[in-house]
Amino acid sequence: MAQPLVKKDDDRDDEADYSPFLGIEKGAVLQEARVFNDPQLDPRRCSQVITKLLYLLNQGETFTKVEATEVFFAVTKLFQSKDIGLRRMVYVMIKELSPSADEVIIVTSSLMKDMTSKTDMYRANAIRVLCRITDGTLLTQIERYLKQAIVDKNPVVASAALVSGIHLLQTNPEIVKRWSNEVQEAVQSRAALVQFHALALLHQIRQNDRLAVNKLVSSLTKGSVRSPLAQCLLIRYTSQVIRESANTQAADRPFYDFLEGCLRHKAEMVIFEAARAITELNCVTTRELTPAITVLQLFLSSSKPVLRFAAVRTLNKVAMTHPMAVTNCNIDMESLISDQNRSIATLAITTLLKTGNESSVDRLMKQITNFMSDIADEFKIVVVEAIRSLCLKFPLKHRSLMNFLSNILREEGGFDYKKAIVDSIVILIRDIPEAKETGLLHLCEFIEDCEFTYLSTQILHFLGIEGPKTSDPSKYIRYIYNRVHLENATVRAAAVSTLAKFGAMVDTLKPRIFVLLRRCLFDNDDEVRDRATLYLNTLGGDGAVVQTGEDVKEFLFGSLDIPLVNLENSLKNYEPSEESFDIYSVPREVKTQPLAEKKAPGKKPTGLGAPPAGPPSTVDAYEKLLSSIPEFANFGKLFKSSAPVELTEAETEYAVNVVKHIFDGHVVFQYNCTNTIPEQLLENVTVIVDASEAEEFAEVASKPLRSLPYDSPGQTFVAFEKPEGTPAIGKFSNMLRFIVKEVDPSTGEAEDDGVEDEYQLEELEVVAADYILKVGVSNFRNAWESMGADCERIDEYGLGPRESLAEAVNAVIDLLGMQPCEGTEVVPNNSRSHTCLLSGVYIGNVKVLVRLQFGLDGPKDVAMKLAVRSEDESVSDAIHEIVASG
Repeated sequence: MAQPLVKKDDDRDDEADYSPFLGIEKGAVLQEARVFNDPQLDPRRCSQVITKLLYLLNQGETFTKVEATEVFFAVTKLFQSKDIGLRRMVYVMIKELSPSADEVIIVTSSLMKDMTSKTDMYRANAIRVLCRITDGTLLTQIERYLKQAIVDKNPVVASAALVSGIHLLQTNPEIVKRWSNEVQEAVQSRAALVQFHALALLHQIRQNDRLAVNKLVSSLTKGSVRSPLAQCLLIRYTSQVIRESANTQAADRPFYDFLEGCLRHKAEMVIFEAARAITELNCVTTRELTPAITVLQLFLSSSKPVLRFAAVRTLNKVAMTHPMAVTNCNIDMESLISDQNRSIATLAITTLLKTGNESSVDRLMKQITNFMSDIADEFKIVVVEAIRSLCLKFPLKHRSLMNFLSNILREEGGFDYKKAIVDSIVILIRDIPEAKETGLLHLCEFIEDCEFTYLSTQILHFLGIEGPKTSDPSKYIRYIYNRVHLENATVRAAAVSTLAKFGAMVDTLKPRIFVLLRRCLFDNDDEVRDRATLYLNTLGGDGAVVQTGEDVKEFLFGSLDIPLVNLENSLKNYEPSEESFDIYSVPREVKTQPLAEKKAPGKKPTGLGAPPAGPPSTVDAYEKLLSSIPEFANFGKLFKSSAPVELTEAETEYAVNVVKHIFDGHVVFQYNCTNTIPEQLLENVTVIVDASEAEEFAEVASKPLRSLPYDSPGQTFVAFEKPEGTPAIGKFSNMLRFIVKEVDPSTGEAEDDGVEDEYQLEELEVVAADYILKVGVSNFRNAWESMGADCERIDEYGLGPRESLAEAVNAVIDLLGMQPCEGTEVVPNNSRSHTCLLSGVYIGNVKVLVRLQFGLDGPKDVAMKLAVRSEDESVSDAIHEIVASG
């Protein structure tokens, strides 16, 4: 296709970003499509227009029924052109348009004429198009032609028929299964692609009959397959038969002999496929592996990077289960450490680390040192994990390997890379006693310059557990106390806790620890000061032993078996009194176990544990909070929690916002309240909710807030029952009710008597978007097609006058509450049409996909076409009802 002339820039990145289709719009292209009706057709121009139409379709643009019909009829007129290139474009366009049954009839005669044409290119493409657009009824009429095409002498025609059969097997299997004789004949074809496609189709026809597949593989392994592509398929089918076979090893021997024979094939792809198949067999012996390893070793010295990569990757996998079988390849793999392809070099190094012996460790370390600076962090992590495994394999080499990890720890790198190194050092310290002191010193030196708060706090925590157990714990105190002066508040607080652990475990260090903790009492951070005070009291820093040694150790080192959310809520609801807070009164039940605590049985902890990728899941936090409240514990799985909705204006006496928690049969309103008046204490805080405008809701429970001091947020809850699984909507009026007590500013104590008062809050609405969860998809087109059209609903709506197309798009997105996909929420400037793709999960865990097409109808009026696909047709209808009523 001809492209407009543009000035070439030296920057290749700019050239890569350039697209000849940039800025084209559907309306303009449809206007250009009128050239299909010209008496004198211009094949070149027609091809350009079809290319633009295909581009729009592949970008997710959809045509209305009228537009698609007009384009289809216009394209069919191009059959009168004899231009071969244009004819091929016509075939592709008809396939993409997927015409309806009544339109297919119109083009069928032309396609059937091309099927019997003397031009092979016409025949092949006509077969592909017909099989794509026809239904079972028409397929029976052309079945005779398709059978003839399968055994046609022209390989292009035969392959087209076979590939069409593979596609048709999904929709019309009974018809395709009648072609077995012709397909079996095509398997004997001399054409490489024909034999490849025929074997693939024949295997799919018989795949549900294990005996038939076994017979097929047995017959073909005797040497009738010439095509390298078909031979690769046959190797895969053979290894599948071996894996699924319940016969003895002797019965499988002919299949293994076939795989071994393929190692001597002249095609490299067949040799590699056979070698990989042998290495992946279950219970394969070292003797059976040897021929495959030998072939892969030859590939290691190939001039082709793809062969070197394939070989070293396969050997890397083999080294995990049969390391001794790969040792003969070590010399060849050492030469790959300097390979220009960093992926090959990384795989070579990690394989060598798995297969190397104790005497080769030092030599490998020297080679890796120069290599590490040239690769990306993700490759470095693989190398670090391999070094860790090597050190566990050869504990006597821990000093050189630990020094290597320490050196690379000081180099530049991202968080994941540094964490992988720290995790490796931690595991080596735990598993190799001789490495403990050296490893701890390396970690201490690292936190001197560590830029990652998470790693610093985790290292300090680990140091507090392992450091006191060493022969000379005092040498770590300097590193720990330096963190109190030179780090942020989070790390300083962790350092204080670590110092306290040393004081509890090492009696000789107690006086020194007390001095350091007293200095921390003057820190400018509340957390640091509070911890220092707590630990001084716990350890008896005032000269008296407050608790027994065992109590102190249990407090500092024991695990907290109370959910933090429950503890936080209990502390917030605790009323100051002469009776101290009882930690045993905190509920210990949680609805679901956190994923981080679900460790695989029999596995050791991997390092310091995974870091939080960000804040913990909001839904998880809310679910733990709600499940800890007995009134709501039986409501089931939390589906969605909304963002906080403000119910008061800024800078008012009381700040209140609400979070809507959606369950299958209930809705819980969580009112987050803050008292902004220093001279007042609020008690027995509740929200009186009027649901007269929400007829489907019935109040079933509430949980008041006992006390709301100044500037200390608290929560009160109200729960409503609704019809299960339905998106009930309604409007709720809210009144904050409480007892207010005056607080003496000088003493901070509240008066005994209070006055009941109320405070009007804004109204709250439960809308349809509250029942849809934002869940994106990586490839909308694939997700849309895989969803199918069975539950598709399409309709058009007028959105009235809007300031811009972007405003209309954002309004509909907000109305539905779904996740925009592929950046389609952004509307280009001055655009008169736009397509927006949305995805989500409807209450009841039903996946929903939405395709919105917007267009300007007049100066400012916006028209919209809404197409919805879901797993349930009632959900598709519900989405349309939301838009219609919105």
